[in-house]
Order: sequence, then C-alpha cells, then structure tokens
Amino acid sequence: MREPQHECRGARARGEQGGARLNFLIVAALVALAGYAAYNYVPVAYNAFLYRDFMQETVDKAAFPPGQSLGWVESQLRAKAEEFGLPDDTAYTVQNQDNHVVARVRWSRPIPMPGFIYEYDFDHTARSNGFINP
Repeated sequence: MREPQHECRGARARGEQGGARLNFLIVAALVALAGYAAYNYVPVAYNAFLYRDFMQETVDKAAFPPGQSLGWVESQLRAKAEEFGLPDDTAYTVQNQDNHVVARVRWSRPIPMPGFIYEYDFDHTARSNGFINP
C-alpha cells in the first residue's frame, strides 16, 4: 500500500514560522524584564554586601589595640554611607555588649521591578570578633 502524499507542504511551514516568532517575542520580553529587574536590584544588593564587610572591619578595628571609641565607630559608619548609597534616614546603633563592640545599621530602599516596587530592607548587626581592649 502506498502512503498518501501531502500536497500542501508550504502552508505548514508558514504556520510554524509564526509560532516561532511569537515564542521569540515572549522569550525576548521575559529576558528584558529580568534584565531590568537585575539592573535595579544588583547594585543595591552588592553595595549592601560590601557595607556589611565594612561594618565588620570597623567593629574589629575598634575592639583591638589600640582600640577606638563607640563614637568613632558610628562616625566611620556614617562617613561611608554616601559611598555605599545608603539613604539619609539610616538608623545607626553602636554599643558595648558583653565586652564586644556591636554595631547595628538599618535602612530600607524601594527598588522598581516590572509591575511592582520591591522594598529592600537592610538590617545587619556586626559584632567584634575580639574582646574590647581595656
């Protein structure tokens, strides 16, 4: 028995091309939205990560000889706020706790995302690794 032959091969290929274009446009739109979200989010998250390291270094410097005052720690944290892009309403708390220097910094920043605003909340406490030098 012979198999039936298809006479209309070109029509099928044209229909498939339209589907491929639509899929490409959907994927391109999703990639663009993800790129936009990353473009807005990554710098804020990266600066927050770097600021956490800076906080730890600062409390460690304050605890080890020759040591620094709590006022010095807060002034160092405030001085670097602009460099790391912290908002003006950032809350700083620096204190002695169980013979360690402890610094807590809190701030929040809205980050525009596709279709909504994401609120990035930073609340980090850095505790000195060593005891305060008497």
